[in-house]
Amino acid sequence: MRVLGIETSCDETGVAVWDTGRGLRAHALYSQTDLHLAYGGVVPELASRDHVRKLVPLLRQTLAEARLCMVDIDGVAYTAGPGLVGALLVGAGLGRALAWALEVPAVAVHHMEGHLLAPLMEPDAPQPPFVALLVSGGHTMLLEVAAIGRYRLLGDTLDDAVGEAFDKTAKLMGLRYPGGPVLAKLAASGAEGAFAFPRPMTDRPGLDFSFSGLKTQVLLAWQSTGADPARRADIARAFEQAATDTLVIKCRRALRETGARTLVVAGGVGANRRLRAQLADAARVDGFRVAFPRPEFCTDNGAMIAFAGAQRLLAGLREGEGIHVFPRWDLESLPALDANG
Repeated sequence: MRVLGIETSCDETGVAVWDTGRGLRAHALYSQTDLHLAYGGVVPELASRDHVRKLVPLLRQTLAEARLCMVDIDGVAYTAGPGLVGALLVGAGLGRALAWALEVPAVAVHHMEGHLLAPLMEPDAPQPPFVALLVSGGHTMLLEVAAIGRYRLLGDTLDDAVGEAFDKTAKLMGLRYPGGPVLAKLAASGAEGAFAFPRPMTDRPGLDFSFSGLKTQVLLAWQSTGADPARRADIARAFEQAATDTLVIKCRRALRETGARTLVVAGGVGANRRLRAQLADAARVDGFRVAFPRPEFCTDNGAMIAFAGAQRLLAGLREGEGIHVFPRWDLESLPALDANG
């Protein structure tokens, strides 16, 4: 089954074709970073308009690279939420129209389920049950995954997501948008131990997260230096270390509490090198397996939507003729794909 995947939840336009017999046939991604740079953040109306401009050319490019024609597509998967409503409607509208015109089934995909399942596209993919850490600009959550679609929320962020905290910390130090990757790169040249920040909510039971206080500590440290650009790297290193330590502590706690022996990490922050290294070290010490998608599939992309959609289409799930998107969408509300769901 060849499934076309469309991702337009925020500021990246992604298209891919997943073949259930051969794997990923092709994918293409366009980032709107330069478009939103002057505003220091995503402007929803501009994002929606750019998806309209870029989506069809990316679709043609992807099919050409896959050496497929439109009539070779057996199903269409599109991101229906969560995300920016206008951006979601662009992808959902095109996806549903294509499915109708081709007389093939369509399925709406939860954006975070796409991220969660992205590591399953890799060779020697982990299979449920496992614990999943989803870390991005909009989400920081721990989930117990019994099967595809059977998710139990273990912990969530009470305020800023970790990716958002990276971006806001970078912004307060005057780093270029989007600041998270810039801050992580800068942290590699910082001095170890020059600053010390707390590991929030690790001194109490539970698996929830909070990064707003850490962000405030960074602001105070930055002000204490007189906003000296020469100290940016040291502060960046201390912030990144505190944030990744916090994530690792909570992951190890979640694995102990659930008894799971596999951890899946996905989302944009899953590409962070320090986080990957620390979790790999923890896995060796504690004896669990940790699985990541390749870095290019940590950020938003069409491949994860095509793959997640393929799983649901194979299970017989189909959308009606209406076009529905969900700016907010509870991951636990999804139907399970296993026989015991």
